[in-house]
Amino acid sequence: MTRRVPPSLGDKGQGWVVLQFLLLGILVVVAWWDRGGWPDGIRPWLLLVGALSVVCGLAVAVAAATGLGSSLTANPAPLPDATMKADGVYAVVRHPIYAGLLQVAVGIALMTGPWALVPALALFVVLDLKRRVEEDFLGRTYPDYAAYRAQVRWALVPGLL
Repeated sequence: MTRRVPPSLGDKGQGWVVLQFLLLGILVVVAWWDRGGWPDGIRPWLLLVGALSVVCGLAVAVAAATGLGSSLTANPAPLPDATMKADGVYAVVRHPIYAGLLQVAVGIALMTGPWALVPALALFVVLDLKRRVEEDFLGRTYPDYAAYRAQVRWALVPGLL
């Protein structure tokens, strides 16, 4: 069975980057508009869980970005001189920067209100599609990527996807 790969939206997949940042901007606007949107009884707990989620998500994303070093790019296509990363957080999940961004987005929604879950969910869909495009680029660039993909089962969310 052949897996379907979404269109790359540019020679380096840069259209996915535009969609990603557009949704992050929408998330910020909706979170600002919807702040305090949760019922009073659960708001303090959601604020705490959301703040922890944001901190943990940022830590994962920063660790992953730092681990890539000079290979870091926002585009799905790897840089010409990039090397494949398979250790650190990349040994747990194949796209830890995306995973960290999703954790931050959910944390922001939990800290603000239910409407912020809408752009967070849309970001999940976009990052999953971007991830598929990126994996197509990586598979064509690195001969060892198929083995890495088989070894590291989780693409975005350990235990889920």
